[in-house]
Amino acid sequence: MRIYLVVVDETPESGIALRFAARRAVKTGGGVEILSVIPPQEFIAFGGVQATIEEEARLHAEGLVAQAAGAIIEESGLRPSITVREGEGARIIRDLIAANPDIAALVLGAAATGSPGALVAHFAGTDAGALAVPVMIIPGSLTPEAIDRLS
Repeated sequence: MRIYLVVVDETPESGIALRFAARRAVKTGGGVEILSVIPPQEFIAFGGVQATIEEEARLHAEGLVAQAAGAIIEESGLRPSITVREGEGARIIRDLIAANPDIAALVLGAAATGSPGALVAHFAGTDAGALAVPVMIIPGSLTPEAIDRLS
């Protein structure tokens, strides 16, 4: 099955990328895997405080993917896979793609203004030719109607 890997965070462009991926998956008989990356936390000498910070970050990430999954299910009926990982985003993405031959594309949303985002800059620059799948960069300025038309 063709799976579209989408990285979600709190930015509006990640929602746009998710909508695009879900619509493509429905039209191609594929699926969607939603990835939330928890950035590595700075080390704090007090173990209890460190554990609390890490747990809050994980709960926040799990909430993001649950919300994203709910939106896909409600809109398209598609049931996405959910992955939450802690670490460096680009490395996690490369590892997921290497481990799952069904992933057919990485779908990222680019910010409508300013910097396109760290992962977009990385995979359109440093790792542009290194992935085994295409990278789809969805402009953050697209309206839902434009996404529906293009997907």
